[in-house]
Amino acid sequence: MKALQLVEPRSFVACDVTEPSSPGQGEALIRTSRMGICGTDVSCYLGKFPFFDYPRIPGHELGVEVLEVGEGVSNVSPGDRCSVEPYLNCGTCRACSKGQGNCCEKLKVFGVMMDGGLCERSLIRADKLHPSRDLSYEQLALVETLAIGCHASDRGNPGQEDHALVIGAGPIGLSTLEFNRLTGATLTVMDMSVERLEFCRQTYGIENLVQFKGDGSELEKCREITGGNLFDVVTDATGSPRSMSGALDYVGHTGSLVYVGITTEELSFVHPALHRKEMNLLASRNALPKDFPRIISLIENGTIDTAPWITHRLGFDQVAKQFDTLIKPDSGVLKAIIEVTD
Repeated sequence: MKALQLVEPRSFVACDVTEPSSPGQGEALIRTSRMGICGTDVSCYLGKFPFFDYPRIPGHELGVEVLEVGEGVSNVSPGDRCSVEPYLNCGTCRACSKGQGNCCEKLKVFGVMMDGGLCERSLIRADKLHPSRDLSYEQLALVETLAIGCHASDRGNPGQEDHALVIGAGPIGLSTLEFNRLTGATLTVMDMSVERLEFCRQTYGIENLVQFKGDGSELEKCREITGGNLFDVVTDATGSPRSMSGALDYVGHTGSLVYVGITTEELSFVHPALHRKEMNLLASRNALPKDFPRIISLIENGTIDTAPWITHRLGFDQVAKQFDTLIKPDSGVLKAIIEVTD
């Protein structure tokens, strides 16, 4: 069975791996049709992701078909098209007992801490599959990205009277934006890329746009946009330690800062920047099971339109040669989809 492994940073190798066995109790055998490439995959490729070991078959943003189910499985059937919830939690630790398996103490993420979906077929816990009769495999492959933003938005919890800033207009930032807008909050987006800011204007009708230049003009612009009050909720989706350390500057008094991007480097800020405003500082990791059916329903009923997101597609055999080009800043990639199988 064909698969692609990351054997070391910047090195994809095509290989043959053993076919998975028949599914056991509570398991399903799945065929990967489409895989989305996300920031985590890029970090793993570059050797910068803290929870990734080599060699590893990546792939956690997946649109899959159920081929066979094991004993006791009732939520999916052979032939179902599904999105994969890749967070394989233990169910018994303190976080799981509180309903927060997204940050399970023993968490294994499919395609990150264990082999994932960049192969023809694999086994997975069936309870981690979320079916849809209406969505395409490409749409299903985007559900996990949207789930990250859904959870980040819930962590920040902006209200209808609030003004929310998203820093970083990549897929995770845009996912957060999708759910912030559903709250009725006023929205502002900050990014270094003029093209991504224009995407936000054209796709979401957002006029409050701030280009990050690193010269301090950003804060002045944010004060202008908010009438001097700054923001009730700021979400940093960049993964940049510089941006994450400076994001406190944009939070208004009694506001909240959510880190949904991840970095292996230290963050640094002077304590009064946090203390003076009595700020809430929050982390957002992964997503919750309830987010997946909600997102599937929102795509099915047209509330969320995934069509503008996919800017690049490539075949399975093109990944090793073209991955480097996809991650260059001038590539124009917003979301790339790998066509793993027909």
